[in-house]
Formats: sequence, structure tokens, C-alpha cells
Amino acid sequence: MVFSIVARVLGAGVSVYFFLCVVRVIMTWVPQLDLGKGGELLKRSVDPYLRFYSRFPSLRSRAFDFSPIVALAVLVLAGQILTTLAFTGRISIGIVLGMILGVAWSALAFVLTFFSICALIRIIAYAARWNSLHPLWRVIDSLLNPILYRINRLIYRNRIVNYLQGLITGFVLVVLLQVALSKLVGLLVSLLQGLPI
Repeated sequence: MVFSIVARVLGAGVSVYFFLCVVRVIMTWVPQLDLGKGGELLKRSVDPYLRFYSRFPSLRSRAFDFSPIVALAVLVLAGQILTTLAFTGRISIGIVLGMILGVAWSALAFVLTFFSICALIRIIAYAARWNSLHPLWRVIDSLLNPILYRINRLIYRNRIVNYLQGLITGFVLVVLLQVALSKLVGLLVSLLQGLPI
């Protein structure tokens, strides 16, 4: 009984901290946003945790920083483990592995969805012949191009394709990959956690 209460309190604390981390990440997108003393308190309480993950070079690329996604995923995993402990009082290695796989897939699915949305927006803009030199398109292109290059090199080998065709190919392939991986991960999580398929 006491163990369940402790797990629930800790789980609630992790949920609150997760929310604070999300607010802090959003604040970094709008640097001119000033929340006064509350914002400073938030920075002091959340930044050390977020900075821990930003130390890993593998979580950062030239165009994108994946460390906040990993930091939030770890909090989600901790919350899920605590919730399971609070309500069942037990946990198995299979359940933990299933949770880890599920959380890792959620983080990857977020990145793939983000890529798909950016690619779709870029396809529409390119097809509509909107100004390709606008700074927004340059940012989106800098996010898309490294992935598109690898996809198109895999699909088209050394043949030259125009940018729109490359965008469409990348978009379709990522969407298909996401659907297939979603089914596979769901099956693996069910097997690991001993759930009916």
C-alpha cells in the first residue's frame, strides 16, 4: 500500500517535471519571450536536466537538436514504469523492455512525422512555385536535404532526379516506413509484455 502511494506520488512528480520541460523547450523556440522570475526558476530547475542530454554529440546534427526529444522520452519511460508499479505493484523485464521499445518508437515516430510534414509543406511550396529563396524554405531544406540525399541515393543510385521528385520519393518512403515500423513495434511490444496480439 505504502509502495503504491510512493510510486503514484513519484509518477505525478515526473509528469509535472515533464510538463515543465516541454514549456522550457517551447521557450527556447521564442528567445525573446520573458517570463520574469517564474521563467528564471523554470530555467534553473529544468536546464541542468536538458543540458545533460545535449552533451551527447550523437543527439545533435548541424540542422537539428534531438536531445530534448530523448530527454522527454526518458521522463515518459520513468512515468510509465512508476505508473505500472503504482497500479500493479510489480514489473517484469519484458514489461520494461516493451516500455523502452514503445518510448523509443514514439520519439522516432515524432521525428519521422516532423520530417513528413516538412516534406509535404515543401512539396506544396515547390509545386506552387513559391519563393524558394525565402529563409523559411532554406531552414526546411537544411533539415530535409541530408535525409533526402540518403533516400534518393538508395532509390535512384547515381541517376539525377529533380528536387520535386526527390521530395515526393522521400515523403512517400518515410510514410511507408513509419506505417511498417509502427506495426512491427506494436507486435514486438505486445510480445515483450505478454499481451494478447
